[in-house]
Amino acid sequence: MAQPNPFLLAAEDAPSLLPLLRSNPSLAAGQDDTGYSLLHAAASYNHISLLRALVRDFNVNVNIRDEDGETPLFVVERPEIAECLVEELGADLNAKNDEGQIAEEKIEEEGDFPLVAAALRRMAGKPLASGETANTNGETAGVANGQPDPSLPANMAVNVSTVEEQPENSDDVVDPEFRRRIEELAARDDFHTEAGQAELRQLVTEAVRGVGSDTQDRDVRQRTA
Repeated sequence: MAQPNPFLLAAEDAPSLLPLLRSNPSLAAGQDDTGYSLLHAAASYNHISLLRALVRDFNVNVNIRDEDGETPLFVVERPEIAECLVEELGADLNAKNDEGQIAEEKIEEEGDFPLVAAALRRMAGKPLASGETANTNGETAGVANGQPDPSLPANMAVNVSTVEEQPENSDDVVDPEFRRRIEELAARDDFHTEAGQAELRQLVTEAVRGVGSDTQDRDVRQRTA
């Protein structure tokens, strides 16, 4: 019987992966022909428990590099994954890829995950960019504190209970139905979670730009052996 592909199992966070690694621990630090590792897969697909298990239980190098010299920190898509890698597992913020970029610089340049870039700046002790702030948990934030979110139009600000358009046109009035939807979302227990903030950004973007809720496909390198 053929052995399951551990890279696919890592991408799916399949329950069968950890038993497979315990029976064959050498697989934990394995890499495919491009240098892609299980740790890269766990970081890219937001599997935080798998990240911790690979580093703590199987002693995988948290700064393991692929063929481009990039550590798992370079493929992160969510701030909490970056924080886990750096603050819990000791990933090197200053590790450079073959192009001489650190993860923050590459993620900032690509522009797909601005909250991750902001989290990396915060952890490096660098000044936050315009429109960014940090809440009491140290997480990057904008919408919840009334500051512009990087993914919203520059003239739009949102706080916990209100939506207002900055003085591009002082005669504009917020649509009552839109206000109701925002205030309803703000009253939910999950408002300050990643999912709640994503829903808020979607509502605001739809209202301002008049577009649907379709999102761009993830630009993630999914590599398999």
